[in-house]
Amino acid sequence: MQKMSKILLLLNCIAFFLMFYDKRQARRGKWRVPENSLLFLAVLGGSVGVWLGMKGFRHKTKHQLFYRGIPLLIFLQGALCFCYFRH
Repeated sequence: MQKMSKILLLLNCIAFFLMFYDKRQARRGKWRVPENSLLFLAVLGGSVGVWLGMKGFRHKTKHQLFYRGIPLLIFLQGALCFCYFRH
């Protein structure tokens, strides 16, 4: 379990950093991180990092897939964790 916690922490840190990086690149008009990459990272377990990046950097907040999908994903992942650790 401790190893899984470290992996999830790392995924969320990477996701948060990529949201920062993508926002910075957008402002500079340079190459961006593909949305599919951000979403894939969120599905793998980095959803909280993506959400914190959205809120902290006001990034991707107008994209419905992110605005609605990331909180839903956090809820589903939380429910899965609850069910897993309950049994």
